[in-house]
Amino acid sequence: MKMIRAIVRQEKVYDVMKGLMDAGFPGMTKFGVFGRGKQRGVRVGEVTYDELPKEMIMCVVPDDDVSIAVRVITDTARSQPAGAMGDGRIFVSPVAESWTISTGARDEDGNREPLLRGSHVTKS
Repeated sequence: MKMIRAIVRQEKVYDVMKGLMDAGFPGMTKFGVFGRGKQRGVRVGEVTYDELPKEMIMCVVPDDDVSIAVRVITDTARSQPAGAMGDGRIFVSPVAESWTISTGARDEDGNREPLLRGSHVTKS
C-alpha cells in the first residue's frame, strides 16, 4: 500500500476529490494547509505573501493503483491544460500497515473499491 499526499489549489480540491471518487478511491482525508513551493509565495504590489493557502488530500491505495490515482490527481488539479506554477505537489510513500478502528481488522489493499478497478478515463 502507498500513502498519497496531494497539495492542491483550494479551488481545485473538490474536482480532485470527485475524480478520486469516480476512479474508485472513496476514502480520503482533506485539510487546509499553508506553505509555499518553488514560487516562494506571491508578490502583490509591495506586499509579499510567503505562505499561501492550499488543501491537502491524503489517501491510501494498493501499490498497483498508484499510477491511476496520481494521474487522476494530476488531471483534475491542473489550473490549465499544460499546468502552471502553484498547481501543487504529490508525494507517495509506503504504508507498512493499516487497521480499521471499528473492526480491528488489518487492511491489506488500501481503500480501493475492487469493482471499479481500472475504470478511470482521463480528461481530454
